[in-house]
Amino acid sequence: IGKVIGVAKAYTTRVGGGPFPSELTDAVGQKLRDIGAEYGVTTGRPRRCGWLDLVVLRYSNMINGYTTLNLTKLDVLDTFDEIKVAVSYTINGKEITSFPADLDDLATATVNYITLPGWNQSISKCHTFEELPENCQKYVRFIEKDLGIPIEWIGVGAGREEMIAIDV
Repeated sequence: IGKVIGVAKAYTTRVGGGPFPSELTDAVGQKLRDIGAEYGVTTGRPRRCGWLDLVVLRYSNMINGYTTLNLTKLDVLDTFDEIKVAVSYTINGKEITSFPADLDDLATATVNYITLPGWNQSISKCHTFEELPENCQKYVRFIEKDLGIPIEWIGVGAGREEMIAIDV
C-alpha cells in the first residue's frame, strides 16, 4: 500500500448514542448542524456535532496509517469568531492525549481545547491554499502539525468543484 487517504470533516459529527466528549448541545452545535446540513438523508434526524476532536483523529490516524488527509467542510467554519479544537481529555484528574480504551472512561472525559481565531469570510471561491484567509491557513496547518501528516485536499463548499488540491 503506497498511499492511505484519510477523510475528515473540519469539525466532528456522530450518529447514534454513546460518549461524544466534544459534542456541543448548545447554539454553537446547532449552528454547525444547520450550516453543515448535518441531518440524515433518509430519516432527517439531526447528527450530533462538536468541535474537531484531535484525540479521535489521532486514534483514527494511528489505526489506519494515513499518509495524507482530505479535510472536508472547512467552509462550515466560515462565520465563527473563534474555533475550538479538542487536543486532550482529562479523565480521573489525569490529562491524556490518546484515545481511552474504556468507553466508561470516555463518558467521564472533560475536553481540553485550544482556541484559534476564526476568519469570518467565505472561502467557497478559493481555488488555492494561498487564497484562503490567514487564520484559515493556520487552522489547517495546526491540524497537519498535530497529526504529522499533510492535508492534500480541502473542501471549501458543497460542490465537487469546490475542492482545493495542495501539492504535497
